[in-house]
Amino acid sequence: MRVEYSKVSSHIIEQLREIAGADNVSASQDDLERYSRDEMPVSEPHPPELIVKPVDTTAVAQILNLANENHIPVTPRGAGTGVVGGCIPIYGGIVLSLERMNQILEIDEDNFVAVVEPGVILADLYQAAEEHGLYYPLYPGESTASLGGNIATNAGGMRAVKYGVTRHFVLGLEAVLPTGEVVNTGGKFVKSSTGYDLTQLIVGSEGTLAVVTKIILRLISPPKRSEVLLIPFARLEDAIRSVPQILKQRVLPVGLEFMERDIVHIAEKYVDKEIPFHDCEAFLLIIVEGDSEEEILGASSVIADVCKNNGAIETYVPSSERAKRDLMETRGRFYPAAKSTGPLDAADIVVPRSMIPKFVGQVKEISQQHQIPMVAYGHAGDGNVHVHPLSHGIDEEQWRTNVPQVLKNVYQAGAALGGMVSGEHGIGFDKKAYLGTSLDEDIIALMKRVKKAFDPNNILNPGKLFDLE
Repeated sequence: MRVEYSKVSSHIIEQLREIAGADNVSASQDDLERYSRDEMPVSEPHPPELIVKPVDTTAVAQILNLANENHIPVTPRGAGTGVVGGCIPIYGGIVLSLERMNQILEIDEDNFVAVVEPGVILADLYQAAEEHGLYYPLYPGESTASLGGNIATNAGGMRAVKYGVTRHFVLGLEAVLPTGEVVNTGGKFVKSSTGYDLTQLIVGSEGTLAVVTKIILRLISPPKRSEVLLIPFARLEDAIRSVPQILKQRVLPVGLEFMERDIVHIAEKYVDKEIPFHDCEAFLLIIVEGDSEEEILGASSVIADVCKNNGAIETYVPSSERAKRDLMETRGRFYPAAKSTGPLDAADIVVPRSMIPKFVGQVKEISQQHQIPMVAYGHAGDGNVHVHPLSHGIDEEQWRTNVPQVLKNVYQAGAALGGMVSGEHGIGFDKKAYLGTSLDEDIIALMKRVKKAFDPNNILNPGKLFDLE
């Protein structure tokens, strides 16, 4: 059932111009088109009626208060790099773009903390932390993504084995509720047992509970050395079987990725670079860190021995920083490379790490059953598997008819192994039809009650995660 919202009238537009400044309010056709999408692979455009780009918390609060009083939907947006439609305004209304709230407010060296606005992109935070001798270790794979977007989806990435995901580095937030009320949670401290943890409730809520306007992030000391290992295998099963055995050793990789030959070839063509041993069936890409060359060599040797015992062909170590960057860039561009081949869909199921071999095997069986090619790769060290059904060589009608059932089968397979629909992309509106494969009705009903407590008029990012009656 479609929710009825009010339109953005000329009177509301004038009020928004007074609040945010005329230069920060746009209804140009180019902007409406630009803000009608994110990086979601298969999506019809959903243009907003208006884009507003506030520059401070006061403006955000006034905008939300005005929208709430007039029952106008508001869709928060960061850099637009999400892939599940989380920032697409499916009910029109206002897109609240945080791109101009992009200041790094403080790097507190004594408390190992960064205070930033939500529009700050990862690349700028990395540089600022480095200039102060500190380190923000998370790498979701897109350095142009905004911190606000990372907060919204609880982004993970290639370094999660050692460092975890975004929520593990969020110490506190300033956020504006849909009613316009400003709240502050957490602070410059690393632990608290003082009431409900509202910080962590907002992290991962995909902009449905509040608009984050300030973020307190934990920083750490940078590693002294790091290395990347590329380990090719003749069989995918052998590569994935090595993962739990590596994690049982007395070494903790920063990242532990697996990838298939097909996605490697697609990415090589996309970035116009070739990786070593590229015709092998499968690979592990492993990042290790240490305080000395001896520590790095020791960890690498242990990992190489485990992989060799599981049929690894070789252990390749890049001979230069450039070769290392090329290897990481190729891995980091897997999604846009796959997207460049034509229509595709994207799933990022998470399963217990020990279940990865079985899950990937089931994905291959589903692919054969429905005659839809699928590539799989992902963060093997934390059980997060990215699966892409590809349309290349597939009849359009077969694609449109079969892919929803393919995805349903994939999600059901993950759930049967103790997994969840999404490890890091979120649900948005693209995956909400599959939420019930992971969560029972009572849990979803509880989430809906939380949403209503924060947003009684359902104006903030409506239609994401689930629908409210």
